[in-house]
Amino acid sequence: MSSRIGILLSHQQPLQVAWIICDDQGNSIPLDAPPPPHPSDRGSDDWTPYNDRVKFEVADFLYRRNQMSAGNINFVFNLWAASLAAHGDTPPFTNHTDMYDTINSTPLGGVPWQSFSSQYNPQLLVHNIISNLDFKDEFDYAPVQEYSVSDGAHQFHDFMSGNWCWKQADLIVQDPDTIGSIRQSVATGHNQYWPVYMSIGNIHNNVWRAHHNNVILLGFLAIPKTDNEATKDAHFQKFCCQLLHSSLAKMLETLKPGMTKPKVVCCPDGHFRRAVYGLGPYIADYPEQALLACIVQNWCPKCTTPTDNLYEGTYGRRSRDHTEVLVEEFELGVLWDEYGLVGDIVLIKGAFKDHLVKWVHDYIEAQYTEANVNRILDDIDRHITLAPVFAGLRQFPEGRGFKQWTGDDSKALMKVYIPAIKGHVPTEMVQALRALLDFIYIAHRNIISSSSLDTMDDTLKHFHRYRKIFQTSSVQPKGFNLPRQHSLIYYHKLIRAFGAPNGLCSSIAESKHIKAVKEPWRRYFEALGQMLLTNQRLDKLAASCVDFFDRGMLQGMCLSYILNKLDQDEPFGRYHHATDDAEGNADEDEGNTNAEPDANAVDGPMVLAHVDLAKTAELIADQIGQPNFTTLIQHFLHDQCHSDSSSFDSSRSALPEIYKKITLYTSAVATFFAPSDLSGIGGMHYEHIHAVDTWRNGPGHYDCVFVSTDLSADGMHGLDIARHDGVMYPCALVQWFKCVADSPDEITGMWVVELELLEDGAHCVSVIHLDSIFRAAHLIPVFGGDFVPTNLTYSQTLDTFCTYYVNNFIDHHAYEIAF
Repeated sequence: MSSRIGILLSHQQPLQVAWIICDDQGNSIPLDAPPPPHPSDRGSDDWTPYNDRVKFEVADFLYRRNQMSAGNINFVFNLWAASLAAHGDTPPFTNHTDMYDTINSTPLGGVPWQSFSSQYNPQLLVHNIISNLDFKDEFDYAPVQEYSVSDGAHQFHDFMSGNWCWKQADLIVQDPDTIGSIRQSVATGHNQYWPVYMSIGNIHNNVWRAHHNNVILLGFLAIPKTDNEATKDAHFQKFCCQLLHSSLAKMLETLKPGMTKPKVVCCPDGHFRRAVYGLGPYIADYPEQALLACIVQNWCPKCTTPTDNLYEGTYGRRSRDHTEVLVEEFELGVLWDEYGLVGDIVLIKGAFKDHLVKWVHDYIEAQYTEANVNRILDDIDRHITLAPVFAGLRQFPEGRGFKQWTGDDSKALMKVYIPAIKGHVPTEMVQALRALLDFIYIAHRNIISSSSLDTMDDTLKHFHRYRKIFQTSSVQPKGFNLPRQHSLIYYHKLIRAFGAPNGLCSSIAESKHIKAVKEPWRRYFEALGQMLLTNQRLDKLAASCVDFFDRGMLQGMCLSYILNKLDQDEPFGRYHHATDDAEGNADEDEGNTNAEPDANAVDGPMVLAHVDLAKTAELIADQIGQPNFTTLIQHFLHDQCHSDSSSFDSSRSALPEIYKKITLYTSAVATFFAPSDLSGIGGMHYEHIHAVDTWRNGPGHYDCVFVSTDLSADGMHGLDIARHDGVMYPCALVQWFKCVADSPDEITGMWVVELELLEDGAHCVSVIHLDSIFRAAHLIPVFGGDFVPTNLTYSQTLDTFCTYYVNNFIDHHAYEIAF
């Protein structure tokens, strides 16, 4: 789950009310008044409590980035002191205790832990998040409603664009003493201590996607333990639920006074505003929803639909008042059996892996003999294995059996599963999988319009229609009483109420969970007390980073900063390190397990896309294996020099001569706006496009790309597919593919392409400008019903098959452009 907070103002108020500012006492001030000085505004050279930048960066590196043990920290400082002894100097810190004490003395970001259980003061945590300068351009102070300029469709984006915020604002504005509402929910997860996380809803989704210090550890809840027999006792289970709710109420009680009377808070833009807290919606997986709603496994936490009738529709909504009436009127056994209230929780992993994939497996086992079952499943595994290499896609060179899949495996295999099974199972099963993936990818969009919601409803109807094949084939004879699938019917309403769910997923809590719980847990024997101190120090270091950066004190590398202060020039290349380069190098990364990933988030301004050449590998002065390469280059240069000319002279004499050497690049970096994938705060994502003979001590790696050929057309009608033969400055030599039909394949929803050949059977190749390359493309073979050879490898895939699917499920950005 992840938490959200929003400052809400009624839409019935004048627009400027949303921007009412005040002083630190809550008195209104003019809207054009400058923000007061920030408490940390001590100038551009005050590193308190650190003496200088070196001391801060050493502490930040050793404690937060490297997570070095105390013993190793002492060893490093001892070596450091030995190297400086001859110069009469000392290292930044004497030992680990000196460094820890310095971090602890940081005046920013510290919130003391309190008892009842171990917890922070949530009100102070909320204030720290709201005042974070990192969020000043990614923060909503009031509800918003967005509409498409092209068709006027209502668009749902960040949390404050949802209808729920507007309704809350209407309620709040009825009290003349209140001007806003702050709302929060929690994120949890651990098997011995139950950590509770908190954040705010005003922050934009792109910040959530970037996991940018917007989730904070609130506290730890104890998990009641007993023997196996007592675990099944209904009274013990009821006690567990009551303990959870009572504990959460206790932990959040300091927020209660601020739910009726406004509190003055400092906002990211530096201004003070009045705000009222309010507990809001949360995102959780099914087990946590069941626990928080006090329902029995396999019941719906949102409605009262009986557990044996989940696929028939919806009943009334669950509510607190309804639950309290039932508890007063009925015995525990009746509540359990007839209303699904209070019970044990069993993990349900997911609609894709544990439902559809398992059903496909069960179908194959039911329809064929054991020998044929193994042959078909092995062939499906080979199909998965033959998926070409792609940035961010996990490879399975040995194949993976279904029962061995982990959660990460499922995410990767989901992207290539549909082409892998087509030809081995009925068409309706493939269409059911496609409909479910379409639903997932639409729901994951950064901005969801009312028309997108209608499309999502249609895909859900298709899924419900096509999944019947699993019932008629006796794979799922009793129907589909599955809460996970039943919950899909509520996505439309929830998106309208709370905005696009993009950015709100378990990875938010998991990302924080790794830093806040898992890593400290591995480092310490008595972990709980150390986890509290570790998280307090991490909060202080994070607050210092934000403060120093905002004051312009962390620009460039530390060495450049020091040499500049000393008025000295940096010796070129002497202190250069490969990881300083944003691009990396394909050849240098071979065999390096710590090499930069081929795809990742990137900070920077929001643009549609651009492609930059990566580092130089070597210089060449002659041809690179293409007989007509020189002519192709000449045609390219002629096109560039005469782009405005309506006539084209193809005679040899009209083509420019090439006198200079050509610089060969083995990769390029495509950077594009992909807010639904792993991205930075600006929504930007990068990936490497390779064209190398050998990659990571293995076979060659020649990627396919989307080439923009018609800016006026949408989707694949304005894009072509090409494959790199080599990347040249500032152009690329490519082999062309062509679409087999004028529309996508009806069953898979993917476009089908084949290599474009000349009349003599040679590949159609040309040189294109790098600017026409949009991003990398992933092709996966159309396997058909034939079994593939067992000796085929993924490096041969793009040279072996006749036709290929343009895989629009490879990531969310590809799904948006390859339609």
